[in-house]
Amino acid sequence: MDGDRITMVDRVRAESTFLFTVEEAETGDHREAILIRLNGEIAGWLNYCQHLTHIKLDKGSGAPVRDGEIICTNHGAMFEQDSGLCTFGPCEGAYLDGVEVAVEDGDVYLVDDDYSFVSEGPMDDDDDDLTSTSNVEF
Repeated sequence: MDGDRITMVDRVRAESTFLFTVEEAETGDHREAILIRLNGEIAGWLNYCQHLTHIKLDKGSGAPVRDGEIICTNHGAMFEQDSGLCTFGPCEGAYLDGVEVAVEDGDVYLVDDDYSFVSEGPMDDDDDDLTSTSNVEF
């Protein structure tokens, strides 16, 4: 299989998400991504709500999933697991950014030319951009 091995299929649960870190090929920036299982299929998405794109869906312990939708606990937005479409919330109609993955012999591989696999779990604290995007001055 061409691509980077992310994890075993059995570690991707249907009721939550599997968090991992990728590097963007074009910029070298690290980003977080998630895997989700639905009806035996596995989908990959960048780990950022489309309402405020610095808000993470999976904050390290798995994003909540209900009735086939990933839920943003910050805004209540709901995203279809299989398409990434926001069906409810402040970003309704927007789509999660996809990360192409493939399954072979019980393992999940990152096969997206735009990203390379860095590690399981969240980004290192050094990778976080803590710059405020607030319009409120203190």
